[in-house]
Amino acid sequence: MVSESRGYDLLEQRLGYRFQNRALLENSLTHKSFLNENPSEGRSDNERLEFLGDAVLDLAIGHLLMERFPKLREGDLSMTRAQIVNEQGLADVAAGLGLGEWLFLGRGEEQTGGRRKPSLLADTCEALLAAIYLDGGFEAAFGVARRLFEPRCMAIDEPGFADYKTRLQERAQAMRREMPRYVVTAEYGPDHDKTFEVAVRIGNKEYSRSGGKSKKEAEQRAAAVALFLMDGEVGDA
Repeated sequence: MVSESRGYDLLEQRLGYRFQNRALLENSLTHKSFLNENPSEGRSDNERLEFLGDAVLDLAIGHLLMERFPKLREGDLSMTRAQIVNEQGLADVAAGLGLGEWLFLGRGEEQTGGRRKPSLLADTCEALLAAIYLDGGFEAAFGVARRLFEPRCMAIDEPGFADYKTRLQERAQAMRREMPRYVVTAEYGPDHDKTFEVAVRIGNKEYSRSGGKSKKEAEQRAAAVALFLMDGEVGDA
């Protein structure tokens, strides 16, 4: 297996962090499918670490964004953080580390390309940050998070919004073969300080309504909520 034959020196070099307890590192790289087939391994899978890593990463990225945008409002900070730590963003960071090469996977996951799956790589990235936190404390985890994610924070020119409309269009076409429609449902306030309310509809279903100081802002916010709800539909399917 690649992860066993190569050792962890190269991965630690890429992280800029050396583990005191490598069992934590191994746990963070262990998918549940591996333990299902190897129950006597005497280790844990990475699901609990993923839960903790999500919180560690939210705190670290929140700190980086407050440094980067000292005047940005809470709502826009939250949306910008979501732009950075979404599944694809985390998977990209994991791929940059070559994280898939060290994963412990069951045969089924191995055969279906688990080392390259965005969802699996994103989960492992979070679990790895949690392992660093437990091994060396928050300062160590924050240092690694800064090294891995600060370039992405610095690359954001217009904070607050990912292109949620484009992503929703792609998702809607893939899932339902339909295009989202945006409808202005209300306008509030004087001409110089208007707030627009926009609904997003896919087929006959209205997914969300959101407001903004421009139609573009309201559409992006509505698309972001619709994406979240469509993710829930996939999870419930």
